[in-house]
Amino acid sequence: MTTSNQKPSRDQLETFANTFPGRDYQIEILCPEFTSVCPKTGQPDFGSLTFRYIPDKLCVELKSLKLYLQSFRNEGIFYENVTNRILDDLAAVLQPRRLTLVAQFTPRGGISSRIVVSHPSGDHLPAAG
Repeated sequence: MTTSNQKPSRDQLETFANTFPGRDYQIEILCPEFTSVCPKTGQPDFGSLTFRYIPDKLCVELKSLKLYLQSFRNEGIFYENVTNRILDDLAAVLQPRRLTLVAQFTPRGGISSRIVVSHPSGDHLPAAG
């Protein structure tokens, strides 16, 4: 199945039942070869995505996650937008107890970006003091 012409959609994400719903445990998924396109320049953007989540009733099926992420290959979208969109899609499909996505993009023009988003919102942020 090719994803080159497929637009990203949360419908691409498949799940399976968490057989340990009474236990909090963390799943970490590393995706070191994420690609999207800069909407201003049309140039490819390369990044590494790290997902950390505590499942509730569902876990994400990895092949479907891979195909979903590959569908961003030709999508013109800013780093911040793609990171938040992916988190929103996964949170909607999985309804996890907690989910954090760290997106580290390679340098362009001497500047690199690291975007961190969480569900529940702000869960990754330190306590206000």
